[in-house]
Amino acid sequence: MANHQSSIKRIRQTQTRNLRNRYYAKTARNAVRKLRAMTQKDEAAALYVKVSSMLDKLAKKNVIHKNKASNLKSKLALHVNKL
Repeated sequence: MANHQSSIKRIRQTQTRNLRNRYYAKTARNAVRKLRAMTQKDEAAALYVKVSSMLDKLAKKNVIHKNKASNLKSKLALHVNKL
């Protein structure tokens, strides 16, 4: 067990951030799945804007890597344009 006050606080902060990051990452994955399953172009285009924004924010906060966010956005844009 940690003995220093600062290390105890760090453990608390890490656990809190870990839970928050896991929630946001899971939400983004579900949104990507939902977008990939769509067949209506206008609905998919509207959702694509929200999903790409979500991915950018996650990349900015280092929840996911910036290249992963770019790759996902690129693949999703191709999917939406193909509809």
